[in-house]
Amino acid sequence: MSRTTPDFSFETAAHARGAVLVAGVDEVGRGPIAGPVVAAAVILDPARIPKGLNDSKALTDKRRRQLAAEIHQVAEVCIAAASVAEIDEINILRAAHLAMTRAIAGLPRQPDHVLVDGNLLPRGLSLSSEPVIKGDARSFSIAAASIVAKVYRDEMMIELAKTHPGYGWERNSGYPSPAHKQALIDLGVTPHHRRSFAPVHNILYQG
Repeated sequence: MSRTTPDFSFETAAHARGAVLVAGVDEVGRGPIAGPVVAAAVILDPARIPKGLNDSKALTDKRRRQLAAEIHQVAEVCIAAASVAEIDEINILRAAHLAMTRAIAGLPRQPDHVLVDGNLLPRGLSLSSEPVIKGDARSFSIAAASIVAKVYRDEMMIELAKTHPGYGWERNSGYPSPAHKQALIDLGVTPHHRRSFAPVHNILYQG
């Protein structure tokens, strides 16, 4: 039976094996056609786990923001990104993993074990680690990482929308909504669009 809400069992198991610091890492932004991919790594204090942690997609924007602020107060957090140029150069999966490794490397203290959302471990991750499929709905640490990454990236896209209005990034976060794709046709491609993604590539190279 699959659980619908995360808990601390993956972290507790790692602690039982001797790990002192256990980090969860997750990324957001693989699906958009604009903007960077962002990852966060979080080491929770077992005595100060925020109440209500869940997969960021299962939370309202208001609740995500509340939890993100609390996570930053009580946990060790690092947020990192891979740029649009990196996404286009090495592909979105590897760019997402690059952002993950940057987030892990940027933590104040290096973890003894890392819980990675998904079914693959990033290349070059030399720390003890394990992939956790649907980890943001199963592990508190990964859920926390998904929340802070999502809030950070949404804010980044809201800021980018101010200098590139018309694409609706403040609403769609760069995802290929019908209005966003229509704006691509009407307004053209910005430097923040991923040229390797079909909706953008097709406009650039039509005909």
